[in-house]
Amino acid sequence: MSVLEVADKLWTGELTITDHHPLFMQGEVCHITENAVFIPSFANVSAVRTSDGLFLVDTGSSVFAKQVQDLIHGWNKSRLNTAVYSHGHIDHVFGYEVWEAYAEENSLEAPKYVAHEKIVDRFDRYKLTNGYNTQINRRQFQFLNFVFPSEFRYPDVTYTTTMKLNIGEVEILLNHAKGETDDHTYSWFEKEKVLFCGDLFIWASPNAGNPQKVQRYPMEWAKALRDMLKLPGGPPEYLLPGHGFPILGKDRVVQALNDVASYLESIVSQTLEMMNQGICLNDIVHTVKPPSNLSDRPYLKPVYDEPEFIVRNIWRLYGGWWDFDPSDLKPPSDKKFAQEVKNLIGGTDPILNRVEEILTSAKSKNLASNASNEDTIDDDLRAASKLIEIAFKADPENLKLHGLRSEFYKVMSEMATSTMSKGIYAAASLDSKKILEN
Repeated sequence: MSVLEVADKLWTGELTITDHHPLFMQGEVCHITENAVFIPSFANVSAVRTSDGLFLVDTGSSVFAKQVQDLIHGWNKSRLNTAVYSHGHIDHVFGYEVWEAYAEENSLEAPKYVAHEKIVDRFDRYKLTNGYNTQINRRQFQFLNFVFPSEFRYPDVTYTTTMKLNIGEVEILLNHAKGETDDHTYSWFEKEKVLFCGDLFIWASPNAGNPQKVQRYPMEWAKALRDMLKLPGGPPEYLLPGHGFPILGKDRVVQALNDVASYLESIVSQTLEMMNQGICLNDIVHTVKPPSNLSDRPYLKPVYDEPEFIVRNIWRLYGGWWDFDPSDLKPPSDKKFAQEVKNLIGGTDPILNRVEEILTSAKSKNLASNASNEDTIDDDLRAASKLIEIAFKADPENLKLHGLRSEFYKVMSEMATSTMSKGIYAAASLDSKKILEN
């Protein structure tokens, strides 16, 4: 089945996004219009042919860059004239090396790279936080030997708000937006009605709350999606995302952009309303839900990020770090608090017994089904997670504890719907497994 066939069947509900995760797609050239193609990969790449070489939106990840280049060259062997970075995440920008090597090997003019001006600050920040980014990417994706890069291909040209690129006879309009990042660019090929939207649309609940990454901007994100419907000569008839599948047809594109905007606007308005009432973060997290009429959309499932993480990011954006719980203002060390609990209940065994009860109950209820948009990790399991971590802090060398902790988080990882949660739980399971093996 081709990528375009899968995309159509996902839209109609014949296939589910849980079986076709937007991060893990097979490479093939998808012919979109006369002059535009789409290459699905870990991060998608789109290409437009012009009379003066190729125009690319993103260059993809370093791992799949040569595969992507070969697929594009199977369609058109022209030199790469210009590539736009939709944003500075490394899975979108590190394919540049194969294109520069190709130009040098064939004595061609080197390609030019264009991006929003904020990408410069991003690359500078990545150098400052190299070790942290190595750790969070290992945890998030379970790439255990991954090392975050320390050198980056900065753009040759940057812009502030909008910019027109003219390559041969082709005109591309670049537009800045804040959403998943503050350096996002969506590109508009008006002549053929093709919208290249980067990660502002990813066939999943928007990545607006990632627990391990810097600030996201959900309200500005919604505005950008609505602005895409007002582009000159629009609305778009083809949507080519940074992750996930193409959407073909004006009606579908309009629906998808409006739906994701409404989804974000609802979560933001609910959260702000409760913040303005002085309600604590914990209560907000457990109260705010995405609109029920949108939750079952095939392109809004929480397979990468989750709505409750978006709520936390909204709190961080509009409020302070304090969550309104007085005990969190000057908290004790985790070890001290765990020791107090341990002393109160007479050891860690009562904690482990309760965690085991909850885990056994969860297994018997077969809660591991994650086909719906509803969170399968209920309040009992969330409480058990807190309990097992108290035991871990109080008794870190207890091998019985590590055996249960490893099993508990393995099950939690299997039950979680999103890449974010799966990665964090799997990493905790592996940490205890390593202690057992040593």
